[in-house]
Amino acid sequence: MTQANEKYKGDALLQKTYTVDFLSKKRAENDGDVPQYYVENSHLAIIDKDTWEAVQLEIERRRAYAEKHHIQKVDYATDDNPFAGRIICGNCGRAYGRKVWNSTDERLRRIIWWCNNKYVAKGEKGCGSRHIDDQLLYITFVNTFNAVVENKNYFMAKWTDQSNGDDILKRVIAKRFIDIFKTAKPIDRFDVDLCFKLTEKITVYDGELVVSLRDGSEIECEIE
Repeated sequence: MTQANEKYKGDALLQKTYTVDFLSKKRAENDGDVPQYYVENSHLAIIDKDTWEAVQLEIERRRAYAEKHHIQKVDYATDDNPFAGRIICGNCGRAYGRKVWNSTDERLRRIIWWCNNKYVAKGEKGCGSRHIDDQLLYITFVNTFNAVVENKNYFMAKWTDQSNGDDILKRVIAKRFIDIFKTAKPIDRFDVDLCFKLTEKITVYDGELVVSLRDGSEIECEIE
């Protein structure tokens, strides 16, 4: 997220800095020392105002999400680890972390996820939630995407309503979901770009995973 500057939407905040010494031309940040002036539509915008406002709301949403689930930030997921910061414990609300079992033996090597609150101190057990196999998360996303495609008419109606609502962030997200799904067909393999665009989080409960999408929808997936 790099669009916090109002210039992206065509506005300008004047006198963010001011001259402290006219002889040396030394300037300083304006922390209320001199008046500031906000000018709307001062130049050609790079992005529309709705998108800019949505970015500000998204920045705040990510900050609140990270604080709630005790992680440093949301956007450190990578192509190799697309679920980082997105797997949440349904028991205590903390994020899950990825671990490697039997890392020295390739025949037995297994990637799993468990709650970061599972072992709060050495030898002391914390949260009693279950661990999750890494591959199950990939399968769960594929199944979730296909479930939305299979119920496209219902979701399209929902997104159309959201795209005309008062919530700017929901409007922008709904329009993007419409663009993604209007010609979408079921997938048979994981797509990391779709995962980043669509997935808010996956919450782990006993017996099920709940996939929360960016539009506010939740898809329940049973697990054994």
